[in-house]
Amino acid sequence: AVVSTQSTGESGVIKMSPDRQFPTTPLIKLGAEFKRIQHFLKRFQTIPDLLELDHLTVTGDVYFGRDVSLRGTVIIVANHGERIDIPSNSLLENKIVSGNLRILDH
Repeated sequence: AVVSTQSTGESGVIKMSPDRQFPTTPLIKLGAEFKRIQHFLKRFQTIPDLLELDHLTVTGDVYFGRDVSLRGTVIIVANHGERIDIPSNSLLENKIVSGNLRILDH
């Protein structure tokens, strides 16, 4: 299954969104925590906006809030035993996030 904001589907054919600036699909590398579909799905409140993404690497215990936008090159690495929560409505553009990050609603 394809889950993305960078493509559109018509009559069973997937086409690149005409709004995408890059002519190619982004390079996406996900760690072992994302391999099983049930683990993959629980890590995303909604699928991030990838329209302007060039490269994404995510490894470790990482969770994405709602309406996250990823642009350019984004690398997210949670340290062993730590967790990173990307807050809802975040924009990550050409960023490296490492260590641990927990932002909780109150």
